[in-house]
Amino acid sequence: MSTILIGILLPLAGTMLGSAFVFFMRKDIPDRLQKTLLGFASGVMVAASVWSLLIPSIEMAHESIVPAAVGFMAGIAFLLLLDELTPHLHLGASRAEGPRSRLSRTAMLALAVAIHNLPEGMAVGVVFAGSEHGLTLSAALAVSIGIAIQNIPEGAIISMPMHAEGNSRWRSFLIGSLSGVVEPVGSVAILLLASALGVALPYLLAFAAGAMMYVVVEELIPETAQGRHTNLSTIGFALGFVLMMAMDVLLG
Repeated sequence: MSTILIGILLPLAGTMLGSAFVFFMRKDIPDRLQKTLLGFASGVMVAASVWSLLIPSIEMAHESIVPAAVGFMAGIAFLLLLDELTPHLHLGASRAEGPRSRLSRTAMLALAVAIHNLPEGMAVGVVFAGSEHGLTLSAALAVSIGIAIQNIPEGAIISMPMHAEGNSRWRSFLIGSLSGVVEPVGSVAILLLASALGVALPYLLAFAAGAMMYVVVEELIPETAQGRHTNLSTIGFALGFVLMMAMDVLLG
């Protein structure tokens, strides 16, 4: 039980640690570093979607691809609907406008990050639920650690631009940290749902994978592909992918 609790809270701790960078850095994150970090986050999420979610989904369904395909498409559709119904800024958009609408942009950016973090929380919850159906606790913990690591740069990417726009350091830190609260909430919700619908676990694993992949394709990759230094995004992606893959294989 304590391992599950730690696993659920680790991603939030990563977001809070990254948001705390606002106390130690004077300026916004350099573009080169931001490209690298966003690429790294993409790599972690793609690797986690494949090794920690889709492959276990297929194995749990006795090599049938139907639950994986249905769950994956449902995850994509859910995030697409949420994206359309929720007014928010896309990642990286916080610097695109003038200061007159700062407060509303702050709220909208927080919504964007909440949408971004929800699939990650779902992924953590579903792999820990899977620990009762064949997945190991160490493999589930690997997913939690990987997401926590990639949440560190994400927290900084949120809090630093907020401070650059005129928000206080504490306000920027708090909003950046609160953006990660949705992750343990999503984890607990999926754990409760999975315990009630154990037979649906392969679908839930693939659902979380689809939701995470939607975030990568819709939010992260377009941001890394804009402007200069896109090669650094590719390097960051490769590093994140290999790190998450290695953690899943070694700890699984």
